[in-house]
Amino acid sequence: MTSTDVRPVADPEQSPGRATAWTALKPLVLRLHFYAGILIAPFLLVAATTGLLYAASFQIEQVVYRHELTTPVGESRLPLTQQVAAARTARPDGKVTAVRPADERDSTTRVLMDVPGLPESTQLAVFVDPYTGQVRGMLDSYGSSGALPVRAWISGLHRHLHLGEPGRIYSELAASWLWIVALGGLVLWITRRRRNRRLRGLIAPDRSLAGARRRLSWHGSVGLWAVVGLLFLSATGLTWSKYAGENVDGLRAALGWTTPTISTSSGDHAAHSASGGHQHGGSRADVDRVARAAAGKGLSGPLEIVWPAEAGAPYLVKEIDKSVPQRLDQVAVDATTGQVSAELRFADYPLAAKLTRWGIDGHMGLLFGLANQLLLALLASGVITLIVLGYRMWWQRRPTRGFGKPYPRGGWRKVHRAVLVPLFLLSVAVGWFLPLMGISLAVFLMIDVLLGVHARLRS
Repeated sequence: MTSTDVRPVADPEQSPGRATAWTALKPLVLRLHFYAGILIAPFLLVAATTGLLYAASFQIEQVVYRHELTTPVGESRLPLTQQVAAARTARPDGKVTAVRPADERDSTTRVLMDVPGLPESTQLAVFVDPYTGQVRGMLDSYGSSGALPVRAWISGLHRHLHLGEPGRIYSELAASWLWIVALGGLVLWITRRRRNRRLRGLIAPDRSLAGARRRLSWHGSVGLWAVVGLLFLSATGLTWSKYAGENVDGLRAALGWTTPTISTSSGDHAAHSASGGHQHGGSRADVDRVARAAAGKGLSGPLEIVWPAEAGAPYLVKEIDKSVPQRLDQVAVDATTGQVSAELRFADYPLAAKLTRWGIDGHMGLLFGLANQLLLALLASGVITLIVLGYRMWWQRRPTRGFGKPYPRGGWRKVHRAVLVPLFLLSVAVGWFLPLMGISLAVFLMIDVLLGVHARLRS
C-alpha cells in the first residue's frame, strides 16, 4: 500500500503543547511507506505479475503436456519393473533415480533419470503408459516438485527473472519490504480512519468521494483485505531468498525447527549388494516388492520411489500429496527382502516443521489445490491494484504540482527515548537479519536527508 496523502491533519491523540509518540512517529512511517512504495513497488509489481502467471502454471502444464501426462485407460497395468525397463530401453544412457507410479487411471508413470548434460536440479522424465509400456514422451523435470519445462520457466521468471543468482535480488527485495509496506499502510489507514467509528469506513471504499481521495479510499480498503495474505507471502517468500534465506535456515537450525529426515544409510544392507541383490543407480531390483512393502505400511499414491544413493542402501518410498489432507509419510525399504527398515510419519513432525511445510506449499499454490491457486491469483491482483492506485495518487499529487503540504522533517526528535531507542535497535536487528532490506533502508534515509539538506539550501 503506497499512501501519498501527506497533508497534516489534526490528531486527536495530541495533547496541548506536547506530541504523543505516534504523532511524532507518523511522519516517519508515512515517509518510509512513501519511499518504499515509490522505489520498491516496481519489484513488487514484477513479483505480483509473475506470481499471477505462476498461479495458473499448473493448469497450463496440464494442457501443454496432456499427451505425456495422460493415456487411454487399459484393462490391466504392467508391473512397475517392466515400466521402468521400458524407460531404460528408451534412454539407455540414463541412470534411473526415481519413479512416480501412475496415481490416476488415465495418468502415465513418470520414470526420472540422470542424463548427461542436464542443468543442476534437473532430471529427465520418461513418461510410460502403464498399460502397454509405450513411452509417450520425455521432458526435463525440475526440482522436487517435478515441474515440467513450461512451469519451470514460469517459476524461474518469478524467482529470478532468468538472470541466475543476481536475479534473486529482485525477489528478495520484494519479499523483504512487502511486510513493512503492508504493516505501515495498515497503521496509516487505521489511524487515518479512526475518527470514523463505523466499520464500513475501514473495510469498504467510500464511493461518495471523488478524485484522489476516492482512490485513497480504494487503496486503503483493498490493502486492509489483503494485508494478512501479503504478510504470509512475505514470510514464506523469504525462505527462498539468498541472503535472508540463509539467516532463516540458521535460525531454524538453532531452534530445532528443521524438517526431520529418514535414515537411508546402507548399514547392514551392504551384504545384499555384495550378493547381487541390487545395484547403486542402475538397480534391477523388484520395484514392485518395494511398492508392496510401502503399501503394507499404509502409504498410498501419489508416491515417489527413490533409488538408493549408495550401494546397499534401502529404497525410499514417500508420499508426495501436498494438498490437504496431506500425505507425506515415508518409509525405507530393502528391495531384496522387502523389509521396511525405517519410517517417518508426517504426523510426528515437530509443529514448526509442519508450519514450514504448510507455508511453502501454500505459497506454491499446492496446499488447497485450485482454491489455493485462486487465492494467490486474487492476492497478486490486489498487489497490482494497490501499486497502480498508489502511483496514480502520487502522480496527481506530485510535489511539482504544489498540492498539499508535506509533513515537516525532524518529527522523530519529539519521540521519547523510551520509544526511539528500542525502535532504532529493532531496525538494526531487522536490517541485519534481512540484509537487502537494511541496505535499502539506509539508502532511503540517506535520500531523505539529502532532500532535506537541499530544501534548506534552497530556502
